Amino acid sequence: MKQSNMGWIHGFLGMVIFAGSMPATRLAVVGFSPEFLTGARAVIAAGFAIVCLILFQQPFPNLKQIKSLIVIAFGVVFGFPFFTALALENMTAARALVFVALLPLATAIFAVLRAGERPSSKFWLSAIIGSSFVAIFMWFQDQQSFHLSADLYMLMAVLVCGLGYAEGGQLSKQLGGWQVICWALIIALPLMLLLFGIYYPENWASIPITAYAGLFYVSLFSMLIGFVFWYKGLALGGVARVGQIQLLQPFLGLILCTLVLHEAIDFSMILVCFAVIMCVFYAKKYA
Repeated sequence: MKQSNMGWIHGFLGMVIFAGSMPATRLAVVGFSPEFLTGARAVIAAGFAIVCLILFQQPFPNLKQIKSLIVIAFGVVFGFPFFTALALENMTAARALVFVALLPLATAIFAVLRAGERPSSKFWLSAIIGSSFVAIFMWFQDQQSFHLSADLYMLMAVLVCGLGYAEGGQLSKQLGGWQVICWALIIALPLMLLLFGIYYPENWASIPITAYAGLFYVSLFSMLIGFVFWYKGLALGGVARVGQIQLLQPFLGLILCTLVLHEAIDFSMILVCFAVIMCVFYAKKYA
């Protein structure tokens, strides 16, 4: 019971940190290209990761663990940051959080697949209904807020992130929570350095201070510190179980969008988030 409680506490802290990712990314893409932002946040976080691994003398992962780390690196170090940055060029952070409401379901599905379980028909029915709510929301949005490519980027981001969360939660039982994200950052470092160098900004003086603030947050908190708590929580309390804490993330994110970005929160966004959360809760019950 004590271990389970610690899992929930760690998971909650990680979720709170992740809730600021969408607003921070929205700030950052005003001054940086999605490619550079993806590379820069990972390079900065990898620098801290290398120091931590050396300081605490962590052993190298074995071949099987490296294969798992590659999947994690693709999902949460490259995939989610890259696709969300692309999406937020033409989408408000508030709208992006509607898609983030699907992330708990994606995590649960990959957790089920990794564990080799057979979900009931009720589980899949809930998954389909929840996805349908998001599809209906996108369809009825006015043309000014509707960007097909941005919506597709967010769907791809949710998919790869769910995979990265589930894979990382499983591997954290062997390596430890902070070790998993540190090794994943190092594995992705060559690609991230390439993006960092190719898309390096020519004129730093023209970049607003808010973009630097966004880069700082996603680099240190979203890319590293948040995962330290999140993967620890998944390892202690279970991927599908602790992953349910993500249900609170869209609501916290919408509050931050209002306070930090002064974005208007449409009632339909809140309604869709609530509807998807109900579907995810039901789906996990029968996972």
